[in-house]
Amino acid sequence: MKVLDLPTPALIADADIISDNMRQMAELLRGSSLKLRPHYKSHKCAALAHRQIASGAIGMTCAKLSEAEDLIFSGIDDVLLANQVTDPEKIARLAWLARLCRLTVCVDNAENAMALSRAAGYAGSTVHCLVEYDIGMKRCGLRTAEAYLDAAETVLRLPNLVYDGIQAYAGYASHTPSESVRESMTRENENRVAALRNALRKRGIGVRTISGGSTGTAAFKASGGVYTELQAGSYLFLDSTYAQLSLPFRNSLYVLSSVVSRNEDAVILDAGVKSLGADQDDPVLLDRQGRRIPGRCELNEEHLKLYDSPWKPALGEKALIIPGHCCSTVNLYDHLTLFHGDAVTERLEVSSRGKSQ
Repeated sequence: MKVLDLPTPALIADADIISDNMRQMAELLRGSSLKLRPHYKSHKCAALAHRQIASGAIGMTCAKLSEAEDLIFSGIDDVLLANQVTDPEKIARLAWLARLCRLTVCVDNAENAMALSRAAGYAGSTVHCLVEYDIGMKRCGLRTAEAYLDAAETVLRLPNLVYDGIQAYAGYASHTPSESVRESMTRENENRVAALRNALRKRGIGVRTISGGSTGTAAFKASGGVYTELQAGSYLFLDSTYAQLSLPFRNSLYVLSSVVSRNEDAVILDAGVKSLGADQDDPVLLDRQGRRIPGRCELNEEHLKLYDSPWKPALGEKALIIPGHCCSTVNLYDHLTLFHGDAVTERLEVSSRGKSQ
């Protein structure tokens, strides 16, 4: 089957470029102390997670407990849930899942740590913990070294929990256009994390893991020597937002779309915000030969309107759309179709689609 014969809109990806992006990441990290723990939220496909493990990843990162369940039931045996879990029912599920694999969760609160400890005791499991340090996201995490040290000591005292180290994520630095500014921000954050690590060591607390980072800061993290785990996810697909940076990865992910109408103002395609993540930069359109189609995009629910473009397609003509954000786009589809050249080679289930709990 030819990829252009797929009904649209369709989520598709170039299998060769996915493999090359995996190789590029392995090469970027080679010789460093940084290990890859890819973020599952970028592709949500258990099949791709297993390929990342086979390519050298030490485990997977995920955002939600339901994603962790999907990974664990698919056979992934080392999972980091890089968020806090505070709902009692979810804590009980997490503690049970920790019997099945090495499961790590983030904490930033003593009460939450005690609830995890009790649940793990009832389940007969051990839950690994990263205490989160806020290095600028202004989201979860402790904001002072003193508060962090107290939380780490609480986790260390509690039965059924293991303190593994530090979660410190600075997603705001990932898309900074200037490479020098992005590197400077990364180094500043690493200095703060290194100071915290040293303070922990002075109290006799070992730090096995320092986890964080993203596709946009991967190269700097690899050379910094502070972090031990990289949580990059978008490197596998890229998107129009990341494509603006100088990164060693190429775009592999597209939404295949069809022209459904034309008028004197615009070309109308059948992929809107229900088919394209619209939370970052605008999508980029390519013709069937892979050439960029100029114009101004406007997204409605079911349609993309392309204004001010010299492109004069026939009705039914197909276009490739590079989404503005790969992670939120993937979550809109049940399946990801892989292709090689112009031929469909594989159809993968987006097994964690909609798993937001």
